[in-house]
Amino acid sequence: MRPEIEQAIALLRRGDDKAVEQALVLLQNTVFSFSMRVCGQREDAEDTMQEVLAKSLPYLAKFESPKALLVWLYKVARSRCLLSRRRSKFAPRETLSLDELMPDRREREHLAIEGSINPEVFAIRSQEAGQMRKAIQKLAAPYRIILVLRDMEGLTDDEVAEITGLRSGTVRVRLHRARLFVRRELTKAWAAASAGRTRQMKVGADHPLRKPGCKAMFAELSNYLDERLDDSLCDEIEQHLQGCAPCEAFLATLKATVDQCRNAPAEFPNGEKAQRLRGELLENYQRARRAAGLGS
Repeated sequence: MRPEIEQAIALLRRGDDKAVEQALVLLQNTVFSFSMRVCGQREDAEDTMQEVLAKSLPYLAKFESPKALLVWLYKVARSRCLLSRRRSKFAPRETLSLDELMPDRREREHLAIEGSINPEVFAIRSQEAGQMRKAIQKLAAPYRIILVLRDMEGLTDDEVAEITGLRSGTVRVRLHRARLFVRRELTKAWAAASAGRTRQMKVGADHPLRKPGCKAMFAELSNYLDERLDDSLCDEIEQHLQGCAPCEAFLATLKATVDQCRNAPAEFPNGEKAQRLRGELLENYQRARRAAGLGS
């Protein structure tokens, strides 16, 4: 649960102009942040924010549960963002195969040579080039929305399932594939930066390019990172990692990708535009409350 939504509910219950305006600021920021991450364009995100909040006015005073408000806001914003995205002629592919997201021989060689990456340098390079946003925008909408809700907006699996109408198991599958896709996009630049090195890996018993358990372990990496596996499966994965340098390095890059998504700074709407919209929303909100006999 996002704390901003809980704060907004508490402020709306007070009902005075100052409290309602503060609540609207929180709701504006929440909807804009999500929309910007999904749509990728400021104009689309601002239009989504305006439309979602305008639609919410008749219902805001009726929400008693922060979770109910959160789910409603994200559902409406999600629908608006999907409509906006469909107008793009650069729509990405709609499905991702786990097999195609596994590292090929060339990448496994690179991982075995490089070992673990420096997460701080990895994050700096990705942020400087704007690679995180570009990678997320390449994701098909069914994957992008789940990644944004789960890893960037900080929602739980159950909350994401309720917003998207999917089963929790489907959320987990799509989240894992979305993470793998973004990780692959981010590590392309990392690999290119070290492509000129002359040191070559010696393929042999000490550094097999693919051990028998690699594929099975690969499918469980997100569950492992999110601590959703039982102890026996965790032990199996950790034993595999100890003897497989490419898989150990791959996990480090995946973890760095997830951490970067979770730590990505939120973007905020234009202050002047947001303030003008709040003035209109506040007036309409208080008018609706008076009409419903709820006072000023």
